[in-house]
Amino acid sequence: MAGGGNGEVKLLGTWSSPFVLRVRLALSLKGVSYEYVEEDLKSKSQLLLESNPVYTKVPVLIHDGKPVCESLVILQYIDEAFAGIGPSLLPEDPHDRAVARFWAAYIDGTFLKASGQASSGKTEEEKAEGKKHAAAAVDNLEGALKECSKGKPFFGGDSPGYVDVVLGGVLVWLHAGDEMKGVKTFDPATTPLLAVWAESFDALDAVEAVMPDVSKLVEFAMAWIAQAAATAAAAAAATKGVFGSRTKWNGTEPFRV
Repeated sequence: MAGGGNGEVKLLGTWSSPFVLRVRLALSLKGVSYEYVEEDLKSKSQLLLESNPVYTKVPVLIHDGKPVCESLVILQYIDEAFAGIGPSLLPEDPHDRAVARFWAAYIDGTFLKASGQASSGKTEEEKAEGKKHAAAAVDNLEGALKECSKGKPFFGGDSPGYVDVVLGGVLVWLHAGDEMKGVKTFDPATTPLLAVWAESFDALDAVEAVMPDVSKLVEFAMAWIAQAAATAAAAAAATKGVFGSRTKWNGTEPFRV
């Protein structure tokens, strides 16, 4: 990457995190050099614990020894701290900046929340409700792209901006989910603007340089699902072992219903 000359930059992250990917995308698009440190979240480094003592989560950007946490905050910091390097992520116009921040918050607070419920709801009813809200969110993002792009390829116009990076960070996970479920989140038939946007974003050299492989994410997700299922089965078996036997109380053995 191009050097910025604005002090040492280090990023603490994990390869599969869409929130870490946002930061990598921003740094790549702006051409800022940095050191990437892969964290093991099962055995967090002392540097991570000290850099983000409140949440102890990734991503953490460390610039000149000073940590910045939370992906949306980090993106805005990058845009300001490296203003002289590469394209700006946020628009110059104050209203346009406010609109971009609104849709970035919408992606996290509404779209991702609903998508998570659709995948991990405790009941089928919860999952169905999540799917309903996620579909509505995608429709709203289609409208947001039309409004923000003003007929150009990206939310940021001719080049990707803040909202592109925020949504782009989860794009590869959407591809992985689509492959696993046999669906299209951004369907050309229903959301043609987002479908074209996804293709355009994926094709950028700066994006290709940091995007993880979809098949690798599918493998990661399948392994996680298998592990979760095994854990649930073990918990169910343990519960059955304690409460499953229906022998009658005889005065000597522990009570079992």
